[in-house]
Amino acid sequence: MNQLTAAIAGITLCIATHAAMANEPIRIAVTGPYSGPSSPMGQSMLAGVRLAIGEMNLGGGLLGRQLVLVEKDDKGDPATGRQVVEEAIRRDKVVAGLGFINTGVALASLKAYQEARVPVIVNVSTGSTVARQFFPPAVADSYAFRNSASDDIQAAMIVREAVKRGRHAKLAIFHDSTPYGEQGRDQLTRELAAIDITPVAVESFAPGVKDLSAALQRARTAGAEAILTYAIGPELAVIANGRARLGWKVPMIGSWPLSLPNFIEAAGKNADGARMPQTFIEAPNNYRRTAFISAYHQANGSKPIPSAVSAAQGYDSALLLMAAINQAGSTEGPKIRAALENLQKPVYGVITTYSPPFTKDDHEALSDNMVLMGEVKQGKVSFAHADDERRSLLVHRKPKAQPVN
Repeated sequence: MNQLTAAIAGITLCIATHAAMANEPIRIAVTGPYSGPSSPMGQSMLAGVRLAIGEMNLGGGLLGRQLVLVEKDDKGDPATGRQVVEEAIRRDKVVAGLGFINTGVALASLKAYQEARVPVIVNVSTGSTVARQFFPPAVADSYAFRNSASDDIQAAMIVREAVKRGRHAKLAIFHDSTPYGEQGRDQLTRELAAIDITPVAVESFAPGVKDLSAALQRARTAGAEAILTYAIGPELAVIANGRARLGWKVPMIGSWPLSLPNFIEAAGKNADGARMPQTFIEAPNNYRRTAFISAYHQANGSKPIPSAVSAAQGYDSALLLMAAINQAGSTEGPKIRAALENLQKPVYGVITTYSPPFTKDDHEALSDNMVLMGEVKQGKVSFAHADDERRSLLVHRKPKAQPVN
């Protein structure tokens, strides 16, 4: 009888343990710069993720469990980024991650996810090497995915806008000295070299610089017809304002941070006309986007959204992750990764309908045809071209190769 009693007690304990685990919330890390110069992007991304997670929890959560966000401020600093990711994995026991705004932070932090076999969707950082940092043949299975427009896409778009649409052949490149800016410079240079154009000036500057008059004068003297930019923060406004003081009326065409308030507000009227690639423009031109924009403002109050791209990509990244967990029927990292690589049902996001977003050999959710050109007009980002506005209504990813069963 004692043995039987012990066996029954053991079974009861096992059932109770499984029941307790089933009731435990599903913890998801969401990391980004919620303070510091990149905070407009980080806070907008976080707000988008919160919206998607809140909607899922209102519907009962996932796998019968509620979702809990483990929110970590990486301050835009690579060392801090690595630290908070490691804490989220080891201490908070997250099953997956979302986030990364700054390329340097992503490059420093992704190894922690990879080594722990915890999947992560990079939802804002655009550095070309981010999603390829851990990929076959270097590793058998990569746990890093992305749903932002890589710099491969953006650099090519910037060059096309300047050369084909703008018909400018003499171009100056202005970039900051962060990993993001330096990678962007290199890609712009390669894109120009492919069409036999050498920039007439390449100017680097440190974050926080207050005056770029000398660099702008050098570019002007060299005959630059347009300024191509790759930078993160308010230094972009230093370029626009310095250009205006010189009375130098050349266009600014650059990467997507030209859409951020720390450029638009600091540059004022001098920001008008600046163009940049965008995955999402705050225009209520279909049902899902209208609902998302309304929900964002109801929850956060800010008008316009400080970084509409970050908010939309944050929202969609959470939808993609939840679809994978649901399909996997598990919170085990390898099973979530496998589901992300082979999602069976479309995911209806605000940027696009993802069908499918990823495969085993391609962890980039967005293709070049899904990215549009935005333009600052009277302090707001609008569509630069009428054809882009029309195309935004039917944005679909280029077909991916399907996995062989």
